[in-house]
Amino acid sequence: MLSPAAIFSRAATCLLLVLGPAASALAQEGPQMNLERLQIGAGMYQIDAQMAVSPREREIGLMFRKEMPQPEGMLFVFEEPGVQCFWMKNTILPLTAAFIADDGTIVNLADMKPQTTDSHCSSKPVRFVLEMNQGWFAKKGFKAGLKLTGPVFGRAG
Repeated sequence: MLSPAAIFSRAATCLLLVLGPAASALAQEGPQMNLERLQIGAGMYQIDAQMAVSPREREIGLMFRKEMPQPEGMLFVFEEPGVQCFWMKNTILPLTAAFIADDGTIVNLADMKPQTTDSHCSSKPVRFVLEMNQGWFAKKGFKAGLKLTGPVFGRAG
């Protein structure tokens, strides 16, 4: 006879096998802190950005983070341009999403409320989305049209 803990463990494993990547993000016990980083230039400022490149990294994003230093963010990198939409389920920090064209130009910005499923989308197809602490862009006067610099911008596909 199996103990309740063993039954729960087996049920959780079966759930992960059936639901795949969606369940693995839910099973994440804490924030992802060890993603590859890159430096992004924003005017005279430098952003230390973690890169969420794989589907699983993008799905987890900044979920479960309790704090993030001001000059830090997360850059979501997609394979192809598309209308990218983000929500904040399981995300504790209020964030602003900058939807960014291939050349580094901010297409639009969206302030996002924590722990909601409200959808925030790019106003045109983009391959990059940079999430920063809410208010970071506004405090520096950054708006749509600002061109960010970094090693990923200016490259096609």
